[in-house]
Amino acid sequence: MSATPPIDTKALRAELLRRFRTATRTLRVSERDVELLSPANADDLISEDDYVADERLPYWADLWPSAQILANEVALMRLGGQRVLELGCGLGVVALGAAMAGAEVTATDYYDDALLFAALNVHAATGKSIATRMVNWVAMPEDLGKFDVVLASDVLYEHRYAAMVADAIAKTLVRGGEAIVADPGRIALEEFLEECRDRGLASEADVRPFVDGEIKQTITLWRLRWRSS
Repeated sequence: MSATPPIDTKALRAELLRRFRTATRTLRVSERDVELLSPANADDLISEDDYVADERLPYWADLWPSAQILANEVALMRLGGQRVLELGCGLGVVALGAAMAGAEVTATDYYDDALLFAALNVHAATGKSIATRMVNWVAMPEDLGKFDVVLASDVLYEHRYAAMVADAIAKTLVRGGEAIVADPGRIALEEFLEECRDRGLASEADVRPFVDGEIKQTITLWRLRWRSS
């Protein structure tokens, strides 16, 4: 495996602070407190042009319960020497957990700015550099490669994403690998599970509670593996 080149975190942080109104919050991941830099308000980033083009909204700029649950889960996995792909990395919380577990991480998102925040947040928390790449699920890149573990959190909020996410997993997950999709019960979940079955992926539910002040959710970690032939 080739090492991911180090990033200039000082320059990257300065760029993000110049371009965005930001906020910093402390997050608990695997019994460690980590600081997460994010845009202060995702609504500031809404672009009418993006929405008209393909209904894109800047969900990446929020910290979602599903990402926190999944980050804590993967941080406890033994991922040393394994290639891990995150679909829709947002602020990089799940990628951060995977890096803590020793993985070689590739974080992807449909927003270039998400990749910058993710790279900075992972490095600030772990001292590790991750690979990042802008990926549109409508046209998955052929050269992305195969991964031992594929991760995604709260990505099933539109019906059209059911087939896209299932296809992205099927194209990138190695035989014998595992995908984990954290979901709070979004609208496209049942369609997604059906799409996974159609592609030969079996699913298993692992239910987790999430409580943070007044926010209470039930997050399900859907573990996906190739069915044996």
